[in-house]
Amino acid sequence: MSNQNLNSIVKAKHYETSYRIGWHIFKTADPKKIKEWYGKHLGLPIDDYGASFKWIDPDNKEAAPAQTAWSPFKDDTTYFAPSKKEFMFNYRVENLVELLKVLKEEGVEIVGEMQEYPYGKFWLDYGSRWQ
Repeated sequence: MSNQNLNSIVKAKHYETSYRIGWHIFKTADPKKIKEWYGKHLGLPIDDYGASFKWIDPDNKEAAPAQTAWSPFKDDTTYFAPSKKEFMFNYRVENLVELLKVLKEEGVEIVGEMQEYPYGKFWLDYGSRWQ
């Protein structure tokens, strides 16, 4: 997606709030060692999955705290497939259904389907632009 397309989406009515990062996951040879290092040297609150950081949305201070997860995965994981990339970000948007509609209208190829769970809606962008 070009910066111009992203900017038009951000300015669209449903996207007046800024994007937030939901999680950052990445591949590493030794996730346990990485977690221990970041816990010891940077004070990350490490658990079995990595670390979670709770925060208050500055645009909605009355809402329940949100969280951003940081999680190292073993380098041979298939979780990222079909992507061959070493990392993945999850961006929180106000209205994923509307965002996907706008992307389609702008000619962006939507690869994969949106998934819906009790805790949120997700779409993994496996588009060829990231391969």
